[in-house]
Amino acid sequence: MPSGPVPRPTRRRRDTHGRGLRGTLAPATMPVSRSRATTFDELVLSAVERIQQAYPELADVEIRVEEVPLRERRDGSPDPVSLGRLHPAIAGRPAALIVHRRPIELRASAGTQREDLVNDTVTELVAELFGLSPIQVDPDYGRDDR
Repeated sequence: MPSGPVPRPTRRRRDTHGRGLRGTLAPATMPVSRSRATTFDELVLSAVERIQQAYPELADVEIRVEEVPLRERRDGSPDPVSLGRLHPAIAGRPAALIVHRRPIELRASAGTQREDLVNDTVTELVAELFGLSPIQVDPDYGRDDR
């Protein structure tokens, strides 16, 4: 028979009165309940859809959002962290536009500045894909007063 004090069961310190959270902090339809990643994905899709009206061949291009660029994938540009990159179509695989979420979020504060940077990044990638200048793809490219 073991001697010594009998261990007491540990109690949870949280929610000591059993009330818990009484409801959601915000309804699911409110923008505050969406994650930053979801909001960013919507910005990218909006930018692509806007350009796709003039370039319907974008329907065959894969659009992806990645958190950060892979270190070994740097393209030698003067910018040390790329905001996006293009994978051309090869061997039956469609071309892919990849937009990097975290570098854009860190570079642009929020709201319209972030939306403008996403639009410019997607415009640059589409221009590179089709061999055009960004201003040919989107006449508003680079403008701050959109």
